[in-house]
Amino acid sequence: MANFFTDNPDLKFHLSHPLMEKIVALKERNFADKDKFDYAPMDFEDAMDSYEKVLEIVGEICGDIVAPNAESVDQEGPKIVNNEVIYAKGTQENLDALVNAGLMGITLPRKYEGLNFPIVPYIMAADIVSRADAGFVNIWGLQDCAETINEFADEEQKAKYLPRISNGETAAMDLTEPDAGSDLQAVQLKATFNEDDGKWYLNGVKRFITNGDGHVSLVLARSEDGTQDGRGLSMFIYDRNEKAVIVRRLENKMGIKGSPTCELVFKNAPAELVGSRKMGLIKYVMALMNGARLGIGAQSIGVCEAAYREGLNYAKERKQFGKSIIEFPAVYEMLSTMKAKLDASRTLLYETSRMVDIYKTYMHISDERKLEPSERKEMKRYQKMADFFTPLLKGMTSEYSNQLAYDSLQIHGGSGFMKDYPIERIYRDARITSIYEGTTQLQVVAAIRGVTTGGYVDRIREYEAMELKPELHGYRRTLIGMTEEYIHAAKTVIDVKDNEYIDFHARRLVEMAGHIVMGYLLLLDTQREESFKTSTEIYINMGKAENYARAEFIHSFSLDDLGAYKHI
Repeated sequence: MANFFTDNPDLKFHLSHPLMEKIVALKERNFADKDKFDYAPMDFEDAMDSYEKVLEIVGEICGDIVAPNAESVDQEGPKIVNNEVIYAKGTQENLDALVNAGLMGITLPRKYEGLNFPIVPYIMAADIVSRADAGFVNIWGLQDCAETINEFADEEQKAKYLPRISNGETAAMDLTEPDAGSDLQAVQLKATFNEDDGKWYLNGVKRFITNGDGHVSLVLARSEDGTQDGRGLSMFIYDRNEKAVIVRRLENKMGIKGSPTCELVFKNAPAELVGSRKMGLIKYVMALMNGARLGIGAQSIGVCEAAYREGLNYAKERKQFGKSIIEFPAVYEMLSTMKAKLDASRTLLYETSRMVDIYKTYMHISDERKLEPSERKEMKRYQKMADFFTPLLKGMTSEYSNQLAYDSLQIHGGSGFMKDYPIERIYRDARITSIYEGTTQLQVVAAIRGVTTGGYVDRIREYEAMELKPELHGYRRTLIGMTEEYIHAAKTVIDVKDNEYIDFHARRLVEMAGHIVMGYLLLLDTQREESFKTSTEIYINMGKAENYARAEFIHSFSLDDLGAYKHI
């Protein structure tokens, strides 16, 4: 019997990060629930034990049920019957197993029948589920929508919807439309308030909606007549029990085929306003999307893990010219680099998750009492870092998931192109990660603020000052050199004082910052655990070479050179 948690010691390593003690104390309000709920932890050790036991259950279900079902789910896919999405047989088995194990509403408060876990163990569960089947996490993982309801809805709405999600109902976020993809300001689905019955009604079309027939949907709609921008949009909850939405079609996708992607027609669909009018895009969707991008980070790392393991196992077993192909430099270089990218991606995922955990928990505490000045300062600090790190995470890790899937298939050779091996499905599933919830290009647009404001440098300097064992000082010196090179390249671009020029070089600068950040995070992991040293060395060497190439391109480029690219 496989267990996708216990067979991967890196997960427990990240779960046991020193900052978890602070995160748990904040999340548990110093363990105030221990006298109200029999499953609430008594202290930090009890809480960590609960997280591990739950993750072991997730790992067991993923190893014994979700992963074995992945191939049949990919072949069968969902279908529409009587205007209802019916999951593939294996998908329903997966969902039933996780629901029966109580693995919905993981982060929700206990008063809404949730487990009240921090984001870190929830994201770790998503990491594990994604390794088993990247498409299935798009159904199970949408329980994250409940966090938005918990954050912005009123008490009556929370009491109505959150226990349903904790008890196994699925969710969806209905944002995209045929003429409004990444440009959500262009959303036109109309929300009309009926004075006679005091209710809102939705009319229009949504497209590319993941798990669109979910029980509880968050819908972005235009509530203000005569508006054309984001200030006219509000957020609504639609309840599938109203039966006022037609599932017009399911998209026939390249990958993640078990996850139903729907086109929906709203016809006088009753809905409930969430929070304040006109704040739908400006505030609520931004929070929802940041949570989704953290989830895609976890999905990307799960894909990286699956691709790496498939490539490693095949390279050990496949013999050519009298020996296993893993003995050939061309192959072991690929695998070593894949492992370094995987380790770098995972450490960035959990660093970002810890940042989100702290600022989100402080935000919830501020609804219960006034924060102390030091607490408010800390909340703002972590929120600022999370805002910089979330697009960096989504952009870097989704690109790496594609690279690792590509390299793993390459290691398989012609066999990888056949459906006999899981890597063929993993390769197709990986492709969407750098597209949905904002393409890599859009993540760069968000992340470039961390370059132009000095946000990444500020955090890098904090990493630089952390205590290291003497044998690790050489790696730090390399990273310090990379940092100076990055600062010089960023200044060269910013000093041109042309926004288009900054946008042109933005991806180069963001990736340079990413390589330094991820290099430091691996170095700090190595400080705690020697086994990360090889990945640290490989990743820093790779990042140094790639940053040098980007810096050379920037320094040899001028504003006049931009014209050649504009007139292709």
